Amino acid sequence: MNYLAWPDYKQGWIFRHRELPVAAEDLEHIKPLTAVAALQFWRQNISKEATHASHFLGDDWPARNGVWAEQGDWQASWDSDSNELPELIAAHLSWDDNTVVYFCYHSEHVVQTSWKIFRRYWKNFLFYDDEPFLLGKKRSQVVQFHSDGSFHIGTKPADH
Repeated sequence: MNYLAWPDYKQGWIFRHRELPVAAEDLEHIKPLTAVAALQFWRQNISKEATHASHFLGDDWPARNGVWAEQGDWQASWDSDSNELPELIAAHLSWDDNTVVYFCYHSEHVVQTSWKIFRRYWKNFLFYDDEPFLLGKKRSQVVQFHSDGSFHIGTKPADH
């Protein structure tokens, strides 16, 4: 994968926000992909055609029936003083700390980190809440966050 240097990552402020700062030693484990690498990842893992969740077609797996199992609310947890993920997400994604995860905002904006780091700083990732996906490398569980403060948990089809 090709990664952006922090000075070149225009959305980097979400990890330097004064109210939710990311420790310097953890920041090195948050890796924004270059636009080319992000597009390649998106096409291989989310959609070959659509560039954003609002553009999915019926043959894109996120638009298929049966993918999404349950819905919950992330906004209340985000607004709280607790840093815990919503319980439904934590239960659905019982991954090892070192599982590589990808937070996919759109086809040219994907960030790679570990499950441990994502859990610690999930609120930072959701400063941009325009329908992003959370995927784990070689994992079928997936979460999509919605800008209305809700989320869906689901399972990626095996054929994708």
